[in-house]
Amino acid sequence: MTLQLRRDRPLLAPYVTGGIRPDWTDYLHEYARNGADAIEIGLPFSDPILDGPTIQEASDAALRRGVTVRGLLDEIAAVDVGVPLIAMTYYNLVVHRGAAEFCRDLAAAGIRGLIVPDLPVDESDPLASAAVAAGIELILLAAPTTPADRLAEIARASRGFVYAVSTMGTTGSTFAASGVRLAADLRQLTDQPVLLAFGIATHLDAVTAARSADGVVIGAALMRRVLDGGTPAELGAVLAGFRKALDEDGPDCVP
Repeated sequence: MTLQLRRDRPLLAPYVTGGIRPDWTDYLHEYARNGADAIEIGLPFSDPILDGPTIQEASDAALRRGVTVRGLLDEIAAVDVGVPLIAMTYYNLVVHRGAAEFCRDLAAAGIRGLIVPDLPVDESDPLASAAVAAGIELILLAAPTTPADRLAEIARASRGFVYAVSTMGTTGSTFAASGVRLAADLRQLTDQPVLLAFGIATHLDAVTAARSADGVVIGAALMRRVLDGGTPAELGAVLAGFRKALDEDGPDCVP
């Protein structure tokens, strides 16, 4: 499966931290069954500089369980959920394995996209080349403070979609109007989908974001529920609510 995202509805990309629970791949199935267009899987790292308290807590919990990248990829390879899977991790893990091997490992597990938030666009060529060779789409991030010339460079270099963050904070920050403006600017620079992330915690946040972007990534709001004991079926139901709100885009959107 390629990272070819549908364009006939607002895109919905939920996140799960790999290895957060022994049954963590069940969340993938429930997300896909309840309206996900792609799923972002966090490969835990001990120093996740972009992640806020919730995702950090989830990563710590997974690492305490003893998860490894190799073990997670083996688990991912054993499932088929029918939507594209995207890995999100930090450059240390890429360098540790080597870019070419890392990308080949992702591809062998059935992953089709890669997000490395601490890799700037002007240092991304080696990984981008390794990703192309392995059939992996390297997805780049853009922030509200990104200068116009650099924004255009990111829009040109990103593959699969462009990952726009609504604020200069970490994951789990409050959704910011600056993200709406950023998404609108990016859509003038690329024909690829623009997905807006960070702080999308309610149906209203998602609908507001999707009015300027092609879709949304929902991370900390879902992982908080997982950390609080939410089962895969319960999280599937939560995602179904976001799917319904995005598809209907009604005025009565509620958390």
